[in-house]
Amino acid sequence: MLSAVARRRLKYVVAGSAAGGGALIYYNSATPIHHEPVSTRPPPPWTPPSRQEMLNRLKEEKEEFDLLIVGGGATGAGIAVDAATRGLKVALVERDDFASGTSSKSTKLVHGGVRYLEKAFWELDYEQYKLVREALHERRTFLTTAPYLSHMLPIMLPIYKWWKLPYYWAGCKAYDFLAGKENMESSYLMSKGKALDAFPMIKSDGLVGAVVYYDGQHNDSRMNMALIMTAVKHGATVSNYTELTDLKKDKDGKITGAEVVDVLSGEKIAVKAKGVINSTGPFCDELLALENPKDHKPIVAPSSGVHITLPNYYSPRRMGLLDAQTSDGRVIFFLPWQGKVIAGTTDSPSPVERDPKPGEEDVEWVLDEVRHYLSPDIMVRRGDVLSAWSGLRPLVRDPKAKSSQALVRNHLIHVSPSGLLTVAGGKWTTYRAMAEEAVDEAVKVFDLKPTSGCLTRDVKLVGSDGWSPNMYIKLIQSFGVETEVAQHLAADYGDRAWTVLSYAAPTGLRWPLQGVRLNNSYPYIEAEVHYATQHEYAQTAIDFIARRSRLSFLNAGTALDVLPRVIQLMGDDLNWSTARRRTEWVKARDFLVSMGLPPSQNVQEELEAVKGRLGDAGPVRNWARWWLSPWHWAKSISSATATPLAPAKAHYSRGLFSVEDLERVKRAFANADTTISRDEVGTLMKEMDLGVEGVEVNDAFIDNALRDMGVRKDERIGFEQFWQICVDLKTSTVAPSIQATIRNRIPVNKSGGGV
Repeated sequence: MLSAVARRRLKYVVAGSAAGGGALIYYNSATPIHHEPVSTRPPPPWTPPSRQEMLNRLKEEKEEFDLLIVGGGATGAGIAVDAATRGLKVALVERDDFASGTSSKSTKLVHGGVRYLEKAFWELDYEQYKLVREALHERRTFLTTAPYLSHMLPIMLPIYKWWKLPYYWAGCKAYDFLAGKENMESSYLMSKGKALDAFPMIKSDGLVGAVVYYDGQHNDSRMNMALIMTAVKHGATVSNYTELTDLKKDKDGKITGAEVVDVLSGEKIAVKAKGVINSTGPFCDELLALENPKDHKPIVAPSSGVHITLPNYYSPRRMGLLDAQTSDGRVIFFLPWQGKVIAGTTDSPSPVERDPKPGEEDVEWVLDEVRHYLSPDIMVRRGDVLSAWSGLRPLVRDPKAKSSQALVRNHLIHVSPSGLLTVAGGKWTTYRAMAEEAVDEAVKVFDLKPTSGCLTRDVKLVGSDGWSPNMYIKLIQSFGVETEVAQHLAADYGDRAWTVLSYAAPTGLRWPLQGVRLNNSYPYIEAEVHYATQHEYAQTAIDFIARRSRLSFLNAGTALDVLPRVIQLMGDDLNWSTARRRTEWVKARDFLVSMGLPPSQNVQEELEAVKGRLGDAGPVRNWARWWLSPWHWAKSISSATATPLAPAKAHYSRGLFSVEDLERVKRAFANADTTISRDEVGTLMKEMDLGVEGVEVNDAFIDNALRDMGVRKDERIGFEQFWQICVDLKTSTVAPSIQATIRNRIPVNKSGGGV
């Protein structure tokens, strides 16, 4: 029998242990990423300023900018968003295209880095520890500010030795613990059987189990574009293909601005700015040498990382794999992405160059490692490589460090005597924290007067506000597009997918109604080309196949196949001459070599074979058909004088409403809370032009339509529901028929393509 004192002590110990354990579990518990319900109403349309308007701003700006940011990758775009949301006057220039370098050629992970944590432990490296901790906390913010572009991904570590099972499990639990409340999901153990069920492609011989942990994944160049457009929406002036050629200094040697050149026209522009930020990634030494040609010592030690793209049967669609024990000690990831599988990466010293080409030795090394952990009955072939690319990781040396060999594992912010602020190093996951630190430093160094502090933890990027995981269903029902296409558009553009589909042409088929694919094997549609030129500053064919879409990363051969059509569509939008179209094809063909496509044996012969499909020079075709469609209701109702623009060609209209109809609706619904009866709905619909050819809009038609839409007889209807009924009627009752023999009416209840 325990004494009373012993029992009391035991009670305290048990209570204390329970409290401590509970606190630990609470601290380390994953808070699920919850997407708030959003309105089914599409967002109001937004057309950003054109590139020419941006150049005019640079030329005509009488007052100087607070900041001139050089470099339009992840870091530069992140700084532009941070500074613009603080109320600063921001300009950003990029000599190539946005995300044309490292920012589009990453491993596509949003992660802290489990291998860095392991190194921090064994090498007692506090800097590595800080890098992992910062990245894990930023990871959560990354996934919530652009939820449509990023998501959680479980990653498996297959274990082939018993003693490694607790070792890797403990490591993943430490990874979870370090993330704290911002952890996504807890890691867990898997038996051999469950591991093979989840990832049947892995080698079973000797497998004892697996550990699964969670990290994030994203679409890097689309994320970069979302940052650029968010900066624009907050007032920033941005221009791609605009190169900084000289830095302007005052008599004291302090930078006061720069001279930039429009690469496409050759025009020189003088830009005044209180501060200049160098965020050019692997190329930051070029600007530093321009600033101080005599004494500059290179700070970038670039490392090349090669990735390959394989068919989707190499991996489950929702599970990645990490091989922590490759033949030479490096780590390799094997990840499902955009319907394919990417494997990599290598880590080799490399010269700084544009569009570096993947070496065949590196491609073979990745394939050998893939063979090592996949089942022997899977033949891993060189011919399965759909694409291969090399990205430069800009490791940097601190200019203040005594040893020139010391590399900064995180990121570096350095201000030169002339006032050039350089931000280098880091990785995609920590772009926001880097931007915040850089702008904080710029405010201090350049004596800027922001109207607020940093807001970027809570600023949703363009495309996020009206997005939800189920938004793609509304796209299918409103536009009659294929499920795969709708899912792709929602995942790549968020709520901007509604604008993309406003450019969609009819297919002439019974189903899908709209959305002509560029290639039947991929969900990219022609409307995306028009959206890229009109809304995302795409200036070359490479911009589209590599960065607005990801086709060159997914399949370089298919990118070559669709290239003539892309050039034809872009050429019509941008009024390219015949010579420009052919030049675009040659440049894009050469670029695809950097994506793993074999070099051309005879470029001119290939060009001769496709030149008839590049289109002819002619007047710009007005594909920006900003009709007063129903989802532009907010802008239209507020302006009674608005008149619809005529479409470029006699294409089928998804929902063309007249100003008179909009005014009728405005009168019927005095405010957002107004509801009307079913009889009032019928009266209002009879007065409107619903565009139902050959069908009388009478009581019977309206009753059937409302019943098909799920409206009860005694139900009162609000503005949003009424508007959606009208949209669905106009969308679903008139099929976009090219041939007269195709029926021109699809019942509302069959608008999903059913029979």
